[in-house]
Amino acid sequence: MLDDPNRRENSAGYTVAVVGATGNVGREVLNTLWERQFPADKVIALASKRSVGADVSYGEDEVIPVQNLEGFDFSGVDIVLSSPGAKVSAEHSPRAAAAGAVVIDNTSHFRMDPDVPLIVPEVNPKAIIGYKKKGIIANPNCSTIQMVVALKPLHKAFGIKRVIVSTYQSTSGAGKDAMDELFNQTKGIYVNQATAESQEIFPKQIAFNVIPQIDVFMDDGATKEEWKMMAETKKILDPKIKVHANCARVPTFIGHAEYVNIETEKPIDDKEARKILQKAAGVSVVDHRIKEGYVTPAEVPGEDAVYVSRIRSDATIDNGLSFWCVSDNLRKGAALNAVQIAELLVRDHLSVKG
Repeated sequence: MLDDPNRRENSAGYTVAVVGATGNVGREVLNTLWERQFPADKVIALASKRSVGADVSYGEDEVIPVQNLEGFDFSGVDIVLSSPGAKVSAEHSPRAAAAGAVVIDNTSHFRMDPDVPLIVPEVNPKAIIGYKKKGIIANPNCSTIQMVVALKPLHKAFGIKRVIVSTYQSTSGAGKDAMDELFNQTKGIYVNQATAESQEIFPKQIAFNVIPQIDVFMDDGATKEEWKMMAETKKILDPKIKVHANCARVPTFIGHAEYVNIETEKPIDDKEARKILQKAAGVSVVDHRIKEGYVTPAEVPGEDAVYVSRIRSDATIDNGLSFWCVSDNLRKGAALNAVQIAELLVRDHLSVKG
C-alpha cells in the first residue's frame, strides 16, 4: 500500500456514477462492479438524453434507470467511471471532478495529459497518486493495456529496449454499431446481397476481410491507434522504450490479439521468460507446442486475464523474444481495468466520508 494519510479501509458507502452506461463498455462496467462486489451503496447510470427512460442491468436481478448526463449534479458522487466518448468526456469529466468526484476516464481525451495518471494496476499502481492534481485518472487504450500487462514482468527482469507489435483488433473496439456492421455484412454475403449499403463505420468491408487502419492517419503515415500504443506504453512503462505498432481490424466480435516482439538489454530466452510470465499478475500462460496449445480471441470473452501463448526466442537479434497475447478488450481492455483502478483508489486513497 502507498503511504497516504487519507487512506481508508475498504468498506461500503461509496456512490458510483457510470457515464455511458448504455454502451458496450458501460454495460460491462456495471457487470464488473457487481461481479467483483465493489463497495458501492448507490450506483447511478448516466447517458445521453436519448437513452433517458431506459433501464440497464446491475447484477442478476437489479435494474437501474438511466439518467441524463447533461446537467446532472455530481455533488455527493465519490467515483465516476466514464466511457461516453472523448468529446463528451472532455466536457463532463472535469465537471464531475470539480464537484468532488474522482473520475476514472476510459476515453482517449486525458491519457497524455501530464497532470493525469495513466494507470494499469498490475503495471504502475503507484502513479495513481497523481489523481490529486485534476481529480481524473485515465484508463489506457485497450490494445495498450493487454500488452503492458505482459511486458511489465519482462521489462523488470530483462530491460526492454524495443517493442514491435502487430494487433488484430475486434470490431467491439469501435462500438456496438461496428459489431452490427460486421454481422450485417456477413449475413448479406451469405444471402448474396451487396455489402456497400451496410458500410458506415469502417472504411472498407470488414466481413471476411482485414483492414490495416484503426483511427485516422497521422503525418508520419501511422494511424492514431498506432501512435497511442507507442505514446501510452512510454508513459505507463518506461519513456526509454522504443515502440513500433501495426494495428489492424479483423472480423471478430470480441477479443483483441497481438503478436509482440521485444529486444532486451539482458540476455533472454523463452524458458526463463515463460517462468516469469507464469508468475505475473494478470497473466495466464497457455503455451503448449501442440495443436490447440494456445489461446485465440474466440476463447476470451468474459475472461479477466491476459493470455500469453507462442513464447519463443527470436534468433535474428542478440536478445529477442516473441509472444502472442489475447484478451477480452471490453473487460481487461476497458471495464475491468477501470474497476481495478477504482478498487485501488478506495483501498489506498479515498478519505472517510463525513
